[in-house]
Amino acid sequence: MFESAISYLQHADPFSVYLFLFLICFFENVVPPIPGDVPVAFIGYLIYKSGITFTGALFWSTTGSICGFMVVYMLSNTLGSKLYAAGSTPGQHWLSKSVHRFFPPSDMELLRSKFAAHGYLAVLVNRFLFGSRAVISVMAGLMDLKTPIVLLAASASALAWNVLLLYGGYLLGTNWQNIGGYVALYSIPVSVLFVMLLLFSLWKFLRERKREHE
Repeated sequence: MFESAISYLQHADPFSVYLFLFLICFFENVVPPIPGDVPVAFIGYLIYKSGITFTGALFWSTTGSICGFMVVYMLSNTLGSKLYAAGSTPGQHWLSKSVHRFFPPSDMELLRSKFAAHGYLAVLVNRFLFGSRAVISVMAGLMDLKTPIVLLAASASALAWNVLLLYGGYLLGTNWQNIGGYVALYSIPVSVLFVMLLLFSLWKFLRERKREHE
């Protein structure tokens, strides 16, 4: 299927290429199995041999990424608000009761206060995190992070990542399919460092929680 899209895009008008960019970047965030990095790199390769511009490709790919991320974030935030709308008293809905049983509202509030900074950091680097992009938007919504900051951080992350993909595809030329190996040089170290930071913070959180219950 992707091969057919490649054949079509090589001769498509700029509008069709930009529309493809927006849609592939949008649905990559909404439906995680859809690959987005390689198609964006391919568009980078097309820049020097078609009528599209780097600015146009960057705008539409970044806009698609941001919209997709924020849609999932808002849906998750709405769900989280409903699950914990009753404050410290479990709601009447069976799902609320089930969630509260395993994760009481008091624990959620403590988690939100302790991990807010890490949540914003996760959104900021979400495009560089290996295999966990979809999870970040869901967790950001459940943790009730502030929407303006989430939007700003998600925008910066999408912009930086799409610059890397488009410029990488442009430089690689006919070898644009090798983009995965190059972006891994950035995503894997960032992912490892972030996981280490998260594990350390979780260890501190659990230790403090244990002390409070002693």
